[in-house]
Amino acid sequence: MSAPSNRGPGGRGIGLYRDNAVVLRTWKLGESDRIVSLMTQSSGKVRCVAKGARKTKSKFGSRVEPTNHLQVQLYRGKGDLDTLTQVESIDRFPELRGDLELFARASSLLESIEVVSQDHEPNEALYTMLVRALHTVATSESHLVVAGFFLKLLSHEGLAPSIDVCVLCGSEHDLTHFSIVDGGTSCGTCRTGFPLSVDAAALLHLALRGQMGAVLNQPPSPATREFDTLSQRLLEHNLERRLRSSTVLEQA
Repeated sequence: MSAPSNRGPGGRGIGLYRDNAVVLRTWKLGESDRIVSLMTQSSGKVRCVAKGARKTKSKFGSRVEPTNHLQVQLYRGKGDLDTLTQVESIDRFPELRGDLELFARASSLLESIEVVSQDHEPNEALYTMLVRALHTVATSESHLVVAGFFLKLLSHEGLAPSIDVCVLCGSEHDLTHFSIVDGGTSCGTCRTGFPLSVDAAALLHLALRGQMGAVLNQPPSPATREFDTLSQRLLEHNLERRLRSSTVLEQA
C-alpha cells in the first residue's frame, strides 16, 4: 500500500507558508469569518479563510480589507481554501481610504487582477504591477493611472491592441479609426470601428511603449477622456464582462 500523499489540490504541498500579498476582495463566511482573495508575490492568486475576522476583537482587525498590502502567513491544507494564520501590514494606503474617487480607481485595479489572475499560478510580474499602480494611484493626481494600467495588463496578457497598422488591410497610413472587436486601428479606407483622434492615438502609442510618465502628465482633455474610455472598453471586451468597479468610478 502506498503512503498517503502530503499534497493539496493541484499537487501543492501541505503546510505553513509566508508571502507578501495585496487584498483583492473579501466575502462574508458564516457568522464571523471572511473569505479573502489575495494577489501574492510568490503563489499567484490565493483564496483563504480569515477565521473570526468579523469579530470586534479579531487578531486580523481591519488589515484584511481590499487594497491593503500585507505580509501573510497561511496554512495550505487539502481543501480549495487556505487558512490565514498571521497578518502584518506593509502599507494600508490611507490616502485611498480617505478619498472616494481614489478608492474607486484602486478598486478597478483590484478587480481587473482578480479576474485575470489564476488561482495558485505564480505571477510575480502581476503582483509587482499591482503594488506599483496602487502607490501611483495614492500619490499621483492623474486620472489616467487606471487606463494606463489596463493597457499594461493587456500587454502582459499578450492582448495589446495593434496600433501601427490597419488590422484589416495592413496599411501603415491614414489610421483614423479603432475597432474594439478587431483589436486595433483601421485605415480611412476600411473604417471599421469608431473614429480615433490623433491626440488619443498619440497617448496610446506612449502608453504601449512604456512611456506612462508622459501619459500621466497630460491635463484633462477630450483626448484623455477618449483614451480613458478606450482602455476600459478594450479590457472589458477581452475579459468578456463589465467591471463592477467601473460603475463606481463613473459616479465618483
